[in-house]
Amino acid sequence: MTITRFAPSPTGYIHVGNLRTALMNYMIARKNGGTFILRIDDTDPIRSKEEYVDGLKEDLTWLGLHWDRVERQSERLEKYREAAEKLREMGRFYEAWETPTELDLKRKKQLNMGKPPVYDRAALNLTEAEKTKLREERGPGVWRFRLDQERIEWKDGILGDISIDAASVSDPVLIRADGQILYTLASVVDDTEMGVTNVVRGSDHVTNTATQIQIMQALGGAVPTFAHHSLLTGPQGEALSKRLGVLALRDLRERGVQPFALLSIMARLGSSDPIELRTEMKQLIDGFEINHFGSAPTKFDVEDLFPMTSRYLQTLSLPDVAGEIKALGVPDDKAALFWQVTRENITTLQDLRGWWDMFSKGAEPMIADEDKEFIDEAMAMLPEGEFDETTWSTWTTAVKEKTGRKGKTLFMPLRLALTGQAQGPEMAAVMPLLKVVKARR
Repeated sequence: MTITRFAPSPTGYIHVGNLRTALMNYMIARKNGGTFILRIDDTDPIRSKEEYVDGLKEDLTWLGLHWDRVERQSERLEKYREAAEKLREMGRFYEAWETPTELDLKRKKQLNMGKPPVYDRAALNLTEAEKTKLREERGPGVWRFRLDQERIEWKDGILGDISIDAASVSDPVLIRADGQILYTLASVVDDTEMGVTNVVRGSDHVTNTATQIQIMQALGGAVPTFAHHSLLTGPQGEALSKRLGVLALRDLRERGVQPFALLSIMARLGSSDPIELRTEMKQLIDGFEINHFGSAPTKFDVEDLFPMTSRYLQTLSLPDVAGEIKALGVPDDKAALFWQVTRENITTLQDLRGWWDMFSKGAEPMIADEDKEFIDEAMAMLPEGEFDETTWSTWTTAVKEKTGRKGKTLFMPLRLALTGQAQGPEMAAVMPLLKVVKARR
């Protein structure tokens, strides 16, 4: 059975980079009839906040990415301690006391000598007396996993064959000096015990994956299939890391981006498949193939979400937006016409407010100096009472006969005078919705 997981840290709101990881893991699970686990990486008690847990659940629900179960790493600390003890008994776990400054000096020295800047394993040569003295002087040390210094190889679902020399990688710290369990150990224990079969994450985790494979093997766990997707950049190839804070899913939602506009782009971005609007999750899942994605950095432009949102809104029927339209104060008998008129003239649903204000309160007219006399004459001919779908044709025909104007010189000034806009929906459909301010006459 296919089991995937999305394991965010609740230290902030999730953004488009997180979504890419979540969506790929979700689609793999659903395509194969498997299980999608939402795993909260909350082992850091200082930075983890419950409001972010609630926020990420809200964001995933908004997108329709429904998890099968929730796991919290803060509730599994004893499992990680048991794994750590097992590694100690195997001689694969050792304590080290170097300060950050000492480690930095070691790295600089190695670089000057043309060697890889990896931890030199000095702690392995300490005597028991030296260890006791360091504990007395510095307190508890960090705990490092001792790598077997051999090549670590796997076939990546996106990157292909990967081979990393463990000798070029520092023995990873799995437990901090203050006792906090770090992601590398917690993730290995969880993936092993939860039977995770497929792990998709960013390419910045490739080296981390190599060390995790050895930890999994040391603990006797099965190694899942790994795939590392490319990282997102801005539209000019610039790093997104400093902008991700403004690309939080909740911010995009507040700007009016629709879920399927976002999903349609993110489900294919960086792959060999075309990006096309999809309106059902099944369509996204059926066409998803992880091996269609490339390794090159993937350009993402947040502005692309808005034309896609506009196209998505055009697929909706009145019942889909009835709540939003009713909230504007549109009368029930005008709702269908209002949606018909506006649906192809909005980018987000937020734009509906401007349209209803224009229809219900009257627009600020735009009248060129040379058209003032013409508009006065035409407005005097505008019928009294409620307008209907024939009003525009009847009125403009009468104005044409009286003034001799025709074509663009007839219709454009009248549109501008009534709506304040040079472009928009057909005026025949607009008129039944439009309130014309009497003061214009």
